[in-house]
Amino acid sequence: MRHQVLAALAQHRIATTGQLRRMLRPDGTRQLISRVLNKLRCDGFVDYTVLPGSDRSRTHAWYLTPDGARLTKDLPILRGRPPYPITSTTAASLKTAHTLTVVRAHLAFAADARRLGHEHGPWDWTPEVSHSIGEGERVVADAVLYYTVVRGEQRRKLRAFVEVDRATMSGERLAVKLIEYARLHQYEAQPAGRRRRVAAEPGWMRWYPVFPRVLFVLTGASRSRLEGRISDLQAMAAQHPLVAALAREVPLGAAVLEDLEQHGPAQDVWTPLTGGTPHPWIDL
Repeated sequence: MRHQVLAALAQHRIATTGQLRRMLRPDGTRQLISRVLNKLRCDGFVDYTVLPGSDRSRTHAWYLTPDGARLTKDLPILRGRPPYPITSTTAASLKTAHTLTVVRAHLAFAADARRLGHEHGPWDWTPEVSHSIGEGERVVADAVLYYTVVRGEQRRKLRAFVEVDRATMSGERLAVKLIEYARLHQYEAQPAGRRRRVAAEPGWMRWYPVFPRVLFVLTGASRSRLEGRISDLQAMAAQHPLVAALAREVPLGAAVLEDLEQHGPAQDVWTPLTGGTPHPWIDL
C-alpha cells in the first residue's frame, strides 16, 4: 500500500486523501489511506498543503518530497516517467487547484470503468504529456487517457488527449489548443542531418497506433459560460483549416466536469466539436 500511494503521487503529482482512496481502494476506508500517508510523512517521503475552505475538517492535498521522488524513480510501474518533486508548500499551492481538477476528471473515468466492467486504473492516466510540434514548440496535454472497452470477448483500446479547463483563460486561448493538436497531427519529425523523405511518417506514430481523441473537460464557471466556451471550440473546428482537417479524422468533444461526475463519461454528455447532439465519449 505504501508503494501504491507513493506511485500514485508520483504519477498524478498531487491528490487529496479522498482522491487517493477512490483511486487505490474505492471500497476501502479513509482511515487506511490516512494511516499510510501519515507514516510516509513521518518518514519524510510525502507532505501536504491545506486546501482553503470553511469546513472544520481540513482537507489535505498530498505530494512527494524530493526524498519521496527519489524513492519512486525506480518503480517499474513508473518507468520512463521522471519524478516531479514539489519542494515547498508554496510550490504545491500554485499547482493544487488545476492538478486536483485533473485528478477529478480521471476519477470520473475510473468510476465509469469499474461500473461497466471496462479497464482504466491509476496508471492508465498520464498527466502532463509533451510532444514536439516543430519549430522548437511543444504541445502539452493535461493528461493522456488509456481505456479498454471490454464487451464479452471483444476488447477495444481507446486513447485520448484530455484538456481540463477551469475557465481561467479566455475562450479564444482555450480554442487555440486545437491548433496545437492539429499541428501535432501533421508534424513529421525528421532525423537530424538527413534529407526530407517524400513520405515521412507523422511523429505521433512513435507513441500511438492511431491519433488519440481530443477531449475538453470544462468547469469553474456557470453553465451558460461553459456552453459559450464549447461554442468557441466548435467555431475553431469549423473555421481553422488545420483544425477542420483534424476534425475530419479525429473525434473531438467537450463536456462539463460536473456532468461526468454525476452521470459518467459513458453517458450522452459530450458535445461533438463538429456539431450534433451529445454522445458518449467512445462514440464521438
